Amino acid sequence: MGAFEVIAGPSPWPARYTFSPAVRARNLLFISGMTAGDETGTIVGRGDIVAQSRYIFEKMGRLLAAAGGGFEHVVQTTDYVTTTENYGKTAEVRREVFKGRFPTATGVIVAGLLREGALIEISAVAVLPEPTRSSWKRAKLGKRGKKRRHS
Repeated sequence: MGAFEVIAGPSPWPARYTFSPAVRARNLLFISGMTAGDETGTIVGRGDIVAQSRYIFEKMGRLLAAAGGGFEHVVQTTDYVTTTENYGKTAEVRREVFKGRFPTATGVIVAGLLREGALIEISAVAVLPEPTRSSWKRAKLGKRGKKRRHS
């Protein structure tokens, strides 16, 4: 496993972005802040912070899975919110997602977010399971048995 691996999930990541959706560094996964924007950039759940939170966690789940983890590996989240109206109701979404094993959390009220219509942006850090020796060897050697270079 390389010291720095970009995790983009199942969808291709546009080259115009100057950040990664997630970065795995050994067994740590750093997930960039994400809003409820779909593949076309349209906000899902416009005006509804609970629906936006749910959609963000769905997207986050795909990134976690792509990195070999799940919500049980998340140790920290940070919520950036533009409103406190109905923010308390996002707790139910967290209960569904984390199933009682809650990570640390920070909530920050901001004047605005870059994505128009976004009411919440969530970032996270996860501690992933250590790769098994065989999965490490497969990652190191690649499909043809030749050692791959990692930057």
